[in-house]
Amino acid sequence: MQRMGMVLGLKPEKVEEYVRLHAAVWPGVLKMISACNIKNYSIYLKRSENLLFSYFEYHGTDYAADMAKMAADPKTQEWWAVCMPCQEPLPTRQEGEWWAMMDEVFHHD
Repeated sequence: MQRMGMVLGLKPEKVEEYVRLHAAVWPGVLKMISACNIKNYSIYLKRSENLLFSYFEYHGTDYAADMAKMAADPKTQEWWAVCMPCQEPLPTRQEGEWWAMMDEVFHHD
């Protein structure tokens, strides 16, 4: 299992829309997340800075293949088309990233 942390900006005028969308994530999107070996998935919002923090645990063996599978799913593409206009990627993210990956510097079970 691999723990994953990512960060992303949220447009101030889109905060409430994003929160509303995530209060009722589409069932097909949730099914695809599970099918791609993602468990214990959470998104947190720091409202004063409009930052989103995403945490999940990846239980598969080929992360790139699972992410490609998710990206190819029509329902997920439709969901992303609704959510992405709310988001503001960080200028410091790596090439090809939307959510900026974070390094784990501490963990305790």
